[in-house]
Amino acid sequence: MAGKPEPQKLYQAIIATLQGEIAEGRYATGERLPPERALVERFQVSRLTVREAMIGMEIMGLVEARRGSGVYVTERGREMLSSAELDIGAFELTEARRLVEGECAALAALTADEDDVAALRDILDRMEAENRQEGRQDEVADREFHVRIAQATRNEAMVLVIETLWDVRYRSPLCMEMLQRSREAGVNPRIDDHRTIVDAIAARDPALARRVMRDHLGRVIENLLTATELDAIKRVRREAAELRDRTQRFSAV
Repeated sequence: MAGKPEPQKLYQAIIATLQGEIAEGRYATGERLPPERALVERFQVSRLTVREAMIGMEIMGLVEARRGSGVYVTERGREMLSSAELDIGAFELTEARRLVEGECAALAALTADEDDVAALRDILDRMEAENRQEGRQDEVADREFHVRIAQATRNEAMVLVIETLWDVRYRSPLCMEMLQRSREAGVNPRIDDHRTIVDAIAARDPALARRVMRDHLGRVIENLLTATELDAIKRVRREAAELRDRTQRFSAV
């Protein structure tokens, strides 16, 4: 007996609907898709989900963000990936991390010893060094920090969950594209946030550790949202600079 098909993620359902409408000719090549606000209302989802869907459609080659004025349909039928292959988006992943890692930090505040706290502070130093390296994008110390908190819980299942969430982050094309845009916007791991988490664990305060971890990952979501908004603005500025450069070269002839 064949198993039931896995349910579509929300962003995948939006892509499937819009992809079908593009194929039917409802949106012609070069035509602007409805604005984000309209899509939020139509599909009854969050801005985060719509943003994931739009970036996913860009990766698939179905649309492009143009001059900051909106998202436009490109030539149909040249998808590089299917929506299923996009896997998990950065918003979806970070929401899961916020729930799981909040409880992980709370448990670590009860079980961590002085060696654990010292190890976390050492990782913080390496994270600061990584942030100063231009072009560094793998965030090794950031991953090590969050896994080390899981190890401080003395719970191997918790370690496995945290490692898996981070591995998914690197495996998913959609997640990696969103994180790349965030890094290009200048977003780096927040050292102050991470230091506050260590201080809460060192203080043996599980409620505080849970709250500051959730606050930290909530800010990660907000940074992703801002970075993907800024992506269109940066494109406009880049195109304007290129136009000015061409004009200056023409005037000099």
